[in-house]
Amino acid sequence: MPNRAERRKDAKNARRGIPSQYDQTRGRGRSGMIDEYALQQKSMRLQEGLDGGEWKPTGGSVTATDTTLTTNPNYTNPKMFKAPHSLRQWFRVGSWTLIALSIIAFFVVMWLPSHPIWLVATISGVFVVGVLSLFFTAGDPKHNPNLDAHGTAV
Repeated sequence: MPNRAERRKDAKNARRGIPSQYDQTRGRGRSGMIDEYALQQKSMRLQEGLDGGEWKPTGGSVTATDTTLTTNPNYTNPKMFKAPHSLRQWFRVGSWTLIALSIIAFFVVMWLPSHPIWLVATISGVFVVGVLSLFFTAGDPKHNPNLDAHGTAV
């Protein structure tokens, strides 16, 4: 037999409209439970057309534009392609030139039937010098437009 507190709680819930067979919380928080009465009332209002009627989207129309092979990049944009204007930038161009020439030289030497070891070592040395010189000719990361505020490449 339930004690007096449980009987009073059941009577209070009965007055509130919560049937005891649906009260799975046993007096605890009811945030996860479904209110069947509110659902039934909402269903009746929807059937009668009193709850605003049919749902209609409120956003604007979405138009997808097809940009396949129709975009023409503006290569005359002065901000995109600027000539080197400092000694550091000229050295950077030289570094990339060394790297490109050494890659081409690797491909040429690779197809030669016989090649001396000093030629391969020289080409490797030019490549290493080109890559290491990029570290010394790199600019200030604060002025790099390809980095975001945290230094991540974009």
